[in-house]
Amino acid sequence: MDNEIQAYNDSMSPADKAICQQLYKEINKHLKGAESKIWHRHPVWFLEGNPIVGYSKLKDSVRLLFWSGQSFDEPDLLPEGTFKAAEARYTDVKQVDTTLLQCWLDKAAKIQWDYKNLVKRKGVLERLL
Repeated sequence: MDNEIQAYNDSMSPADKAICQQLYKEINKHLKGAESKIWHRHPVWFLEGNPIVGYSKLKDSVRLLFWSGQSFDEPDLLPEGTFKAAEARYTDVKQVDTTLLQCWLDKAAKIQWDYKNLVKRKGVLERLL
């Protein structure tokens, strides 16, 4: 495990750490070839420099965020923010459905909006093929 991400996970309460460790394991298992690092103080995975998925501790839960998740057509992912992101929130590791998570990660690799060039395009998102 990446040392910075391990330190992030280790900083959590035992319940939140279990969720983060499970998410880390599943993301790395199913998102082959992705670069992972701490970005804006949270673990994030990138494909060719484009942010795909990450997780972060919120006050009452651990949030799993897919940058292009609103395009996945998945009812268990809720819209987040003003672009195409969608999220799932967990308060217990038992809530992490690994089969559903694998489906989301497969879609995350195939369905992407170009966040990498968002600033260059002055806030306009374009779909990557």
